[in-house]
Amino acid sequence: MTLRSLAANTPVRRAHWRALGLSPADMEKPKIAVVNSSSELAVCFAHLDGVARVVKDAIRAAGGIPFEVRTTAPSDFITGAAKKGSYILAARDLVTNDIEAQVEAAMLDGMVCLTSCDKTPPGHLMAAMRLNIPTLLVIGGYQASGMIDGEHVDIEDLFSGGVGAALGKPGRHSMEAMAEQAILGPGVCAGMATANTMHCVVEALGMCVPGSAPVRANSDKMFDKAREAGTRIVAMVEEGLTPRAIMTEGAFRNAAAMVLAVSGSINAIKHLQATAVEGHTDIDLFAIWEEMGRKVPILSAVRPNGEVRIEQFEDAGGARAVLKQLSSIIDLDVTTASGRTLGEDLASAEIADPAIIRPIDDPVSAGPAIAILRGSLATESAVVKLGIRDGTRPEAFTGRARVFDSTPDAMAAIKAGSIVAGDVVVLHGQGLKGGPAMGGGASHVLFAIDAAGLAKDVAFVTDGQLSGLCLKGLTVAEVAPEGAVGGAIGRVLDGDRIVIDVAARQLDLDVPADELARRPGSASNAYAVPADGYLGIYRRDVQSMATGAVLTDLDA
Repeated sequence: MTLRSLAANTPVRRAHWRALGLSPADMEKPKIAVVNSSSELAVCFAHLDGVARVVKDAIRAAGGIPFEVRTTAPSDFITGAAKKGSYILAARDLVTNDIEAQVEAAMLDGMVCLTSCDKTPPGHLMAAMRLNIPTLLVIGGYQASGMIDGEHVDIEDLFSGGVGAALGKPGRHSMEAMAEQAILGPGVCAGMATANTMHCVVEALGMCVPGSAPVRANSDKMFDKAREAGTRIVAMVEEGLTPRAIMTEGAFRNAAAMVLAVSGSINAIKHLQATAVEGHTDIDLFAIWEEMGRKVPILSAVRPNGEVRIEQFEDAGGARAVLKQLSSIIDLDVTTASGRTLGEDLASAEIADPAIIRPIDDPVSAGPAIAILRGSLATESAVVKLGIRDGTRPEAFTGRARVFDSTPDAMAAIKAGSIVAGDVVVLHGQGLKGGPAMGGGASHVLFAIDAAGLAKDVAFVTDGQLSGLCLKGLTVAEVAPEGAVGGAIGRVLDGDRIVIDVAARQLDLDVPADELARRPGSASNAYAVPADGYLGIYRRDVQSMATGAVLTDLDA
C-alpha cells in the first residue's frame, strides 16, 4: 500500500468499498482511477465504455483496483451548438476540475485517462500536472470516413462544404451525400486537426505507452495499447513515476517539435502552455515555439496540410516515426511513462514509409509551420499557421482593415461581395472573455473567405481561435490582448492600415500610439454572448493567453 493510500485508509472508506465488493486483500492494492468521458452525444466518445472495460481488466490483472469515474465530454460539433460555441474551450477546464474533484478528493494512487476529442487530451494533461500522481493517457483513436464516386470525404469536407453552400457556392458533392459518408464510426475527426495533433503531443510528451498515436478507433492496436496502459499504470504507482518527472522542459520542447513537424493545430500551443502552468513551472511555450520553429521542418503533409490521410500516417509509423526522424534535434534523455528515456523508447522505432514521414534532411517543406507574431496590434502574442510553405500562401501582407465584431456580420459582407482583394478582415470580440472562451465562429469566417475565392487575396486577423481543420490563406488568430480587455484589436477602425510580416514576426497597426490610446475600446458591457452559470464563472476567472487560458489564478 502506498503512503497516499495508507493516509486515506479509514474504516468508513473501507466499509464503502467492502459494500462494493472489495475484499480485505483488495484494500491493500493500488487504487487506480479510470477517467472516462464516454457520452452518447457524440461519436468522439461513444466507444470509450468498451475501452474502459479493457483498461480495468488489465489493472486488475496487474494487481491494482480500478475505479471508473466520469467527466464532461466536450465535442466541438455537438457541444458547440449553444452560446456560439462558447462551451467548447471552456469545457477543457471542466474536465480538469472534474478529475480533481473525484480523483484527488478520493486520494487515489494513479489514473488512466481515456482521451479522445480536442479538449479531453489537454484537460487530462492539465489534471495530471495539477494532481501529480502517476498517470497514463489512452488514445481513443480516429473515426473511419468514406468515399463518394471514388473520392475520399471526411469531416473537413463536410464542414467547409457547409460554409460554401451557405454562401451559395455548392461543392462537387451534395451535403446529404457527404453527411452520409464523412463519419463511418466512432472516434475523433480524421486528419491532423486538433484531436490528432494532441494525440501526437501526448506521445511526444511521453504520457502514453510508446506507439499509441494516432490509432484507428476500436482497432486491435487501440485495445492492445489500452491493455498495456492498464498494466503499466500499476507499475508506475509502485515506482512513484509522476507527471512532473515526465513533462519536463525537454518534453515540452519535444512536443513543440512534434506539432511543427506535422503542421498541427495552433490550439496545441495554448493547451501545452496551460499544462505547464498547472505544473507550477515557468516554461514559456511561446518562446519554445519560436526557438523550435527555427529548427523543425515539416516532415508529413496529413490533411488539411496535404493529401496524406491519417491512416497512411499511422501506417507509416505515426508520431513515434516522426520523433525518430527528429532524433537529431529533440531531447532523447527525457524520461517517459515507460520508465525509460525517449531515446531508449525510440531505439526500436521504424519508419515504414519515408515518403509519408520524411527524413529531416529531405522534408516536405521548410519550417516553421506555425509562428508567433507580436507588434502594436498584438503586444503579447498572436499565432499564424503557415502550413506547407510552397509559395502559394502569402507570408507578408499590408492592407486596409475591414472590421467586424460578429461572425454573422463578417459572413454577410463576404456573401455580399463587399470584401475585396487587399482587405484585412478583422474580427474582434471573440477572445477568452469576449467570446467567452473563444466562441463566436472565427473558423466559419475563414472558410467563407476561402469559399469566396479570396484566400490568397485578403488576410484575416482575429482574437478568436480556429478549428484545427482550418488552413486557408494568411490568417492570424488568438491575438492578445483581446479586444474585450482593451487590446488594440478592439480599437481598429475601417480603413486602418495593418502590416503582417511573418519573416519579421510582426503584426502591426499603422496608427500613432497616442491616437490609438484615445480611441474607445470594445466595451465589456457589450458582450455579444451573455454568460451566466459556468460561462459567467469562466468569463470572470479565465487568465490571459500567456497562461494558456487557465482558470487558476496562480498569484492568488
